[in-house]
Formats: sequence, C-alpha cells, structure tokens
Amino acid sequence: MAVVPLRPCRTAGRLLPLLCGGTRSKGASLSPGVPGRLTQRRYKKDVLPSPEGPVPSVSITEIRQYLRAQGIPFHDGYSCLHTPSLFTDGRENQPPPSATSAPYTLFIDKTTGSFLCTATLAEGTWQDFQANVELRHRGVPPASSGEPEEDTRRAREDARCIWDRSLPLWELLDEDETNETKAMFGLSLVTDATLKRFGVRYLRTAKSLVFPWFSPRDATLKGLKLLRVEKKGDAVAYVEETLPRFDSYRNLFGLPLISRRDTELVLTGWELDALALHQATGVASLALPRGATCLPPALLPYLEQFKRITLWLGEDLRSWEAAKLFARKLSLKRCSLVRPGDLQPRPLEALNQGLNLTKILRAALPASHKSIVSFRQLREEVFGELVNTEQVAGIKWARFPELNKLLKGHRRGELTIFTGPTGSGKTTFISEYALDLCMQGVCTLWGSFEINNVRLAKIMLTQFATQRLEDQLELYDEWADRFEDLPLYFMTFHGQQNIKLAAQDYIVGAFRKFATDNTCHITLVIHPRKEDDEKELQTASIFGSAKGSKEPGRQPMSTSKRRDSGCIRSALLEMFFFPQASQEADNVLILQDRKLVTGPGKRYLQVSKNRFDGDVGVFPLEFSKASLTFSSTGKSKVKLKKMKEEKAHLAKKAPEGGSGASKKL
Repeated sequence: MAVVPLRPCRTAGRLLPLLCGGTRSKGASLSPGVPGRLTQRRYKKDVLPSPEGPVPSVSITEIRQYLRAQGIPFHDGYSCLHTPSLFTDGRENQPPPSATSAPYTLFIDKTTGSFLCTATLAEGTWQDFQANVELRHRGVPPASSGEPEEDTRRAREDARCIWDRSLPLWELLDEDETNETKAMFGLSLVTDATLKRFGVRYLRTAKSLVFPWFSPRDATLKGLKLLRVEKKGDAVAYVEETLPRFDSYRNLFGLPLISRRDTELVLTGWELDALALHQATGVASLALPRGATCLPPALLPYLEQFKRITLWLGEDLRSWEAAKLFARKLSLKRCSLVRPGDLQPRPLEALNQGLNLTKILRAALPASHKSIVSFRQLREEVFGELVNTEQVAGIKWARFPELNKLLKGHRRGELTIFTGPTGSGKTTFISEYALDLCMQGVCTLWGSFEINNVRLAKIMLTQFATQRLEDQLELYDEWADRFEDLPLYFMTFHGQQNIKLAAQDYIVGAFRKFATDNTCHITLVIHPRKEDDEKELQTASIFGSAKGSKEPGRQPMSTSKRRDSGCIRSALLEMFFFPQASQEADNVLILQDRKLVTGPGKRYLQVSKNRFDGDVGVFPLEFSKASLTFSSTGKSKVKLKKMKEEKAHLAKKAPEGGSGASKKL
C-alpha cells in the first residue's frame, strides 16, 4: 500500500460546520453553493512600515554590548541569550534585574534579536525589547500583551468547540471502533497509556484524530490539529488541518510533558512519530508543528534546556535536508541526525516493523562537519540520491510540464537566471512560475522595484483564479480567502534603485553563496542588453554594460521559508544584466519573443543552461489575456538537446582545414 506524504490544509474553517455539529462562532454564515466556506470578511489591522525605512538588522555583538551597557545580566545559550525577564514584575522604579534576583526566563535570539519570555509569553522584536528597557528606566511598567486579536479569539473558541465534541481515543464506547480507528492511522501497536499521556482524541463526525495545543504558561487550550486519512486506490494520504491558521500554529506537541530535568530530546516531524518514539524508548519526544517544512524561531527558547537533540524528521531525502538545516539553527555541536533508509524509516513505521528504535537513536550521526570529508562519509548520501532520483530532481511544475522535462524540477540551493526582451512578459510569466510552486507549498517571497505590491498581487490573484474578477466581484472574497492561505509574501521596497555595475558582480556572488549556504533557490530576473529585433537572445545577452539601458531593475523573490527565519526555499530577484551572472547560475531561462509584422509574435521558453543534468531546449508558450497565464501549446514536442550531443554535432560541422579552419596562436 502506497503512502502519500502529509498534505497540510491551512484553514480548518472550511470544515468547522461539520466538526462542530453544524454550528460555529457568532456572526459566521455559510455561502450558498459553496459548502463549508465562510462568507464573513475579516479585516486585519495592518502594520504600517516605519517612515525611517526597514527595521535595521542587529548583530550578536551589538546585543551583548547593549545588555552590558544597561546592566542586564545574561549568559550564552545554544541559539539564544538568556536574561532575567522584564515582564514578570510590573512594579515602577524597579532597577534592572540582577543575576541572583530573578530566573533567566527571557530568551533573545542570537540571529534576529527577537525575544520571548517563557514565563509571561511576552514576545517582540529587538527594537521592542530596547523600548521596554527604556520605559523601565523611566518607571513605566512594561506593556502587557492585552487581549488576543479577534482572529485568535475566534480560533480558540472554535478549537474549544471541537475539543469538547471529541472523545478520548482510549475511551471509545465500542472496542471494535477503537481498534479500527487505530488501525486506520497505523496506531495498532501504540498503547492506550501512550495515547492518554499525550491527550490524543478522536472526532467521529470528521473521522479525525485531534492533537491539542496547550499553553506552556497556564495549560489553557490555544488550538489544535486534526489529522484524517484519505484513500485513493492503494494510496493513503494524511491530511492535516489546524486552528489557528497553519502559519500561526506553533505547537510543539508533547511540550507539557517535558520536565526541567530532561537533557535529551528527539525532534520528529509528525505527532504519530512522537507517540511511537516515547513509547518505544522513553526518551522525551516532541513533534514540530509544520513537520520538516519549518522550524519557527519562536520555538527555539523551549529547546534551550537540552544538551543533546536528535532529529528524526522522516524517511525521505527532503526530511534529511531539513534536518541538516535545522541542526544549524539549534547548534551543530549538540545535534545528531537519523539518516533515512530502509532499516531506518520514520519512527511509527519502525515501531510497526518491530525495529529497535533505541538502537537507531544510538546510531544517529553527529551533525557537526569537518572541512574535509572522504567518499566513505559521502557514500550513503550518494546512494540516497541514486535511490531518490525524483526527490533529488525537486518539485515539479503543475502548469509547465514541458519545463519539468528539461529542468526536471525546482531544487533548493540553486541559482536561476531568467531574462527576456522588454515587453515580452517576464514579470507575468515569472509570477505564474512562482505561483505554481507556491500552490504546492513552496513559501514564496516577492520584491519588485518596478511594480507595486497591489498590482502584483492582482496579477497573481487573476492567475490563481484563472479568470478576471472585475466583472464577478461576488466571487472576490471566495478566491481571496483561498489566495490568502498560500505561503506568499511581498517585500515593501519599491522604486528605482541605483546599483553600480562594479557592485553587481559582488551581488550575484553573494546570492550564489546565500543559496548554497541556506539551501534556498534564488531566481534572478535580469534585463538583457539591447539586441536587434531580428535576433534572438542568447546566454551572451546577459553580458554587457548597464549604461545603455534606462530601465529600472526589479527584484522578485520566490523563497522556501515561511516568513519564520529558516524556511525560505527559493528567491527571485530582477535586476540588470550582470557580467558574472551566467557563470554563477545553475540554470539560465530565456523568454524569447519572435516579433511578426502581420500579427502578434510567438513566444517560447528556452532553457540554455542546466547544470543539474545538462538537458537544454525550447518549448512554445501561449498567453491567455483573460487569465494572464502562459501555458505550453501541447501541439509540438519539446525540442530537447543534450550538451554532449550538441558538442558532437558542432565537432562534425567543423572544417578540416582550409581558410575556414580555426587557428591557434
């Protein structure tokens, strides 16, 4: 029986009428003809950008210097600085806390400067922390968190409604139903004692397991996750839904069971794996809220107490790559990794197969690396790439199947150059290119020097709906709700940016290094140099001087991190043509626009460089003005050329002497 990976659903509101027995929070109604979709429009209070510009970054040195200058004691942790909290005592005229007067319950992220107080759950940016210190010096008590936002309050009400209607899985009235439910989720070997310890419940109306999210401060219910099974033939797919929304769901499942004396931890990517691990080994086990997709920075303070962390996130290559990335955030020296393999599947599967989970944990590899490695250390990774060729190739495009035949997929850690003549539709194409990946869960960050975010979002919404909404405004809320659920973000800068040509080569090199170090795919959209209208663009068109063009550059970014630092997987940046761009790039894509005198031109996409496997070629595109989308015609096959075959063909054409022969001096 095939098992399909988890398919998260970022809004549980669509099933709330079913889950809550046909009722919901006050003021919500269902749209006729669209079962389960809420029509109520919620307006959020937008945070306006600072008039002084973007929030400045802060270094760990600056953080330490500030704390020393303010007389605030601290000590170094693995990923955070630990200090006494400013928020546990509201008395006025209170001096800064001393090293002995208060516990160290406030954690400052070494990378971003953001803070979290685990005693009061107060959190904010580095600038917020400085503001609270200044207020304390003036005798003003620190600001309280206040009432939760409307969306948060409603999510908690809905979560409480579902939680009250669900039943403890170990206390179902019918024993046959209990056994069938456990078998459906692969939990036949998980004992009732384990289910009771973790508080797992079952919701009959939705045939879903319910995993609670309790506040670490006062054990109140903050949200929950529902897991159900969908069968399609022999394949089994697990579908997740969360309250609150998926990007606000930050539950370390199992955290209330952690003792202060625990120093070893196993991090998993699935709640069911945490159950199996704890039962089989007795080791403290937690499940990340978003699996191997993301490790939210807000969770790092809760992991500071552990001296050893083992990451066992899954059984595929993507989980292995995510484990290596997370280990860098958690500190390499305390992390070990369980390498996926036939004898080391994910924990629940290992339990069902009768494998020794304790032995697997003991065989975990240290995450710290040396400057030089031998093939013996790389042997298993090489074998893993040979076995998992489809996963190594990356995420496939759904709207551009011909592009999959050439590039094979969208891969982390690569740099792609995309170019095309002025007016050919570069921005329109690349927005659909990024939207395609975003709809498959690739977190996307866009920034543009030329096009403001409102217009860009309008283009992408039209492409998402595959129809213009100007004449069907009654459908706007429905499509906007779905579009809002995508992991899509926009940068706030806009307008022409003056970048000297000498600095552009450095910029390309910096992006190349960033993509490699952070396993993030970066796409640079570059304006080519001026060519004759009769000539097609070539890779050499990326070279040249920016002096001849007066077009301002752009900067779109498509990334694989979920707006929590550490989750961007791909980035997209539009600028001028760079001398070093094509050399640094892993892939070069050219949008060709063949002008015709008698009518509109023909457009096609050319892959002129592919470092992954060398396949290059072209395929035609059709543009739909109604939906602002490109699609391959499907009438003609991809013109595929192998690099070796092309070189061989050129060698045959080369003259064997005579005046046309090339000469070497």
